[in-house]
Amino acid sequence: MATKPPKGDPVQDAPQVAEPKHAAAGLPAIGHTLRIAQQQMGVKRTMLTLLSVNQKNGFDCPGCAWPEPDHRHKAEFCENGAKAVAEEATLRRVTPEFFAAHSVTDLATRSGYWLGQQGRLTHPMYLPEGATHYEPVSWERAFDIIGEDITALGSPDEAVFYTSGRTSNEAAFLYQLFARELGTNNLPDCSNMCHESSGSALTETIGIGKGSVLLDDLYKAELIIVAGQNPGTNHPRMLSALEKAKASGAKIITVNPLPEAGLERFKNPQTPQGMLKGAALTDLFLQIRIGGDQALFRLLNKLILETEGAVDEEFVRDHTHGYEEFAEAARAADWDETLTATGLTRADIDKAMAMILASRRTIVCWAMGLTQHKHSVPTIREVVNFLLLRGDIGRPGAGVCPVRGHSNVQGDRTMGIFERPAPAFLDALEKEFGFAPPREHGFDVVRAIRALRDGEAKVFFAMGGNFVAATPDTDVTEAAMRRARLTVHVSTKLNRSHAVTGARALILPTLGRTERDLQGSGEQFVTVEDSMGMVHASRGRLEPASTHLLSEPAIVCRLARRVLGEGSLTPWEEFEKDYATIRDRIARVIPGFEDFNARVAHPGGFTLPHAPRDERRFPTATGKANFTAAPVEYPEVPEGRLLLQTLRSHDQYNTTIYGLDDRYRGIKNGRRVVMVNPEDAQRLNIADGSYVDLVGEWKDGVERRAPGFRVVHYPTARGCAAAYYPETNVLVPLDATADTSNTPASKSVVVRLEQSATD
Repeated sequence: MATKPPKGDPVQDAPQVAEPKHAAAGLPAIGHTLRIAQQQMGVKRTMLTLLSVNQKNGFDCPGCAWPEPDHRHKAEFCENGAKAVAEEATLRRVTPEFFAAHSVTDLATRSGYWLGQQGRLTHPMYLPEGATHYEPVSWERAFDIIGEDITALGSPDEAVFYTSGRTSNEAAFLYQLFARELGTNNLPDCSNMCHESSGSALTETIGIGKGSVLLDDLYKAELIIVAGQNPGTNHPRMLSALEKAKASGAKIITVNPLPEAGLERFKNPQTPQGMLKGAALTDLFLQIRIGGDQALFRLLNKLILETEGAVDEEFVRDHTHGYEEFAEAARAADWDETLTATGLTRADIDKAMAMILASRRTIVCWAMGLTQHKHSVPTIREVVNFLLLRGDIGRPGAGVCPVRGHSNVQGDRTMGIFERPAPAFLDALEKEFGFAPPREHGFDVVRAIRALRDGEAKVFFAMGGNFVAATPDTDVTEAAMRRARLTVHVSTKLNRSHAVTGARALILPTLGRTERDLQGSGEQFVTVEDSMGMVHASRGRLEPASTHLLSEPAIVCRLARRVLGEGSLTPWEEFEKDYATIRDRIARVIPGFEDFNARVAHPGGFTLPHAPRDERRFPTATGKANFTAAPVEYPEVPEGRLLLQTLRSHDQYNTTIYGLDDRYRGIKNGRRVVMVNPEDAQRLNIADGSYVDLVGEWKDGVERRAPGFRVVHYPTARGCAAAYYPETNVLVPLDATADTSNTPASKSVVVRLEQSATD
């Protein structure tokens, strides 16, 4: 039987700490999954719903973007995916009566966990200027409010249209179409905060901002390097692919500041042997200092150049550009500097080199550990250099594999959710829809916050997500949001962003992935693109949580009709009635989607073309894959300070907090913990179990403080520390971003630890 939501916030002032685990999944994962699911959905609904997740005739998991194998297990979901589904398919409801009982001020004092546990939103809600409580509002009046504020703007560029990675291809295409027909490219998205660095580096070097491998390539690889990633928590189904790769003979090198249980041993819950014994995954663990990855790959490239026969000279000659300049920089790599930057030993690097040279097919996978530093773009370009030297792009079992987070974040970008659209995309829009889209670049996430702060943006519209909890510099961001004239959030569940509002605010409740979508022409489906460029359908099976919900495409269509009026030539009413008509237009605008409706009707969908992978053709400015050369950078930390990385707990997906435990790291009943190497703690005279304030230090001299964190002695790399976001986002300066990509540097925060006043 489903349980009621918590009435009060759980006390988190005394987290319990045990030894970290050394294996992921297994029976504990099954038990935890079923417990959470039954609390939210009840037994019968749990079984009906989970057996439809990631099936060819079911719905796409609203969690991560890891692809599904062609042959699917009956339980094709992971623990955290099941949690995401359970929270969406929950029987708990947030009704107008809830909002009458809780003021916005009250909601702002609650934890993200408590807010999320209250359940599904059921009605459109409106916060008038000066009001203390949200009140119910009709859909028609809600669209009028938005329309009045948008049409009153001095320029369309005073509006910001944010997108979460959960948004379907159809909704994303309509959303960007509406914004551009309105006259702005202010289309920031969650990718700006995570894999923008990957897209920037890959577009420059191989000509496309996506990974170059398919799932089958992992099974054919001889060496897989997993850098700056914790798949056991963030992409658990990836562990099955790594297990299969190991069974086929692959070796795995893990490069990470923390040892993570999922990369040590995987107990596959889909097989009896897997549950009991499991499979060891990592062959070599390189416990790198935070931010030392560029230095590591630069030295590896030097060693490859110095090894006779190690360079794929034919590939370099025929398919690359810039080799000589790169090689000169790589040969200058210094051993001592590399050991300082990485914290590794010569023996570590020698072992890695032996495995690299023995491999004829190498894949490098990475996530936020590489993308959220000032020097992230040159770091990822150095990874590309590493693969180009060996000819490991454009052949089976080899390539780049940026592992995307949210389930359709890659698809949203493909659909045009980008503040810096390509001219060819705008040309295609203009030809298809008969209007001249704006050409001037818009705001990304960081620039949007600045614009709101400075009064340059006045209306903020979010298609999903939890913007204020996901973004850096919490105090600055929340103050910026409160300066807006109107904030609007399309949401399924309550979150922090609903409590940090502009002068007026709207919450627009929408359908989830798990729910049936009935429109004028009948039952609809939507599509998504996974992290490897596979596009497939998603069909919800449950009845909607409320009769007052609208789908995301319907919300965009009705908003566009209200704002753009009869002057728009776009058939918004037709799009809302039949999503197939949206896909017909996508097919005519976006390369790779030709005959979209027919191809996506095939079970499992289709794979988008990828010139470097499919043809060894590189659509760059030079027409070849580009070697690059950049100075080696790594964070330098003053004496007595630590370098903090923000990360997730195991009971968390992005900003959604499912629980207060981090099972694999041995932490229970609390999130305000900071993990510190015992030797650093001794040097700084910080006892395990003591409470400290984390105080950020940056060049602007502003004090950023996160108070009351329990110290946990933990085997992280020396000089480094780790703590959960969004609690630590307050420490990340708004202007501390990656060069080129402008991604917040959330993995490179210099902090000092001060004893808490309450300790």
